[in-house]
Amino acid sequence: MTNNIKLTPEEQQTADFRKDLANLCEQRATNYGFLARMYRVEIDPEVLDSLRAMRFPAATGNDTADSGYRLLSSYLGKVWDNTITELAVDYVKTFIGNTNELDGAAFPFESVYTSEKRLLMQEARDEVLAIYRAYGLDKSLIWKEGEDHIALELEFMKILSERTAKALRSGNESNAFTLLTTQKNFLEDHLGAWVPMLTVDMRHFAKTDFYKGLADITDGFLEVDKEFLEDLLSEDSPKSA
Repeated sequence: MTNNIKLTPEEQQTADFRKDLANLCEQRATNYGFLARMYRVEIDPEVLDSLRAMRFPAATGNDTADSGYRLLSSYLGKVWDNTITELAVDYVKTFIGNTNELDGAAFPFESVYTSEKRLLMQEARDEVLAIYRAYGLDKSLIWKEGEDHIALELEFMKILSERTAKALRSGNESNAFTLLTTQKNFLEDHLGAWVPMLTVDMRHFAKTDFYKGLADITDGFLEVDKEFLEDLLSEDSPKSA
């Protein structure tokens, strides 16, 4: 999650820089994909086994993310026979709750956090749907939730990060810059505008350290990525990258 590329403007024009940036975008895509899966549906046995086999970073450079990884690692180190059930129950309690109560859960939809009456399918949903379609994307037919669900917004960032890496490797710097700018704007206008409120609610409603840790990891990663994109696309950075 740390981004330590510090090169002079001249060095940033080189093929080596493009390669390093492409690698970094692929890492970002992996992180976005990981988070998207954690929010999309409950944890199944296969995913739980994969998580237990993972080595989480001890120090990312972000205290919030580090706290989250410690919580997640600690929880995964104490897996028992009913862990899948425990996580399924906590997923429902945390993200679904009692749907008759506006403040009964950490509802994972941007519209809930950005509309006056905390309703689904509001302006935020229309905005992100238009952005997805501008990039040739639409939700899967099997996905029955709104397009402003956090999993889909994270998945969008994953896809654009992958496209950026591909553009850089093919030498298409102009396309890479456009994609990075879109990611920066999407992070500022959408994920960054409501996810910090969601994660506060997650810490309130979640009973397991798994989902409390996920809240911290999400906040930490989005903070790091926002800083990275702002630095990369600042006025002092070359626009060809």
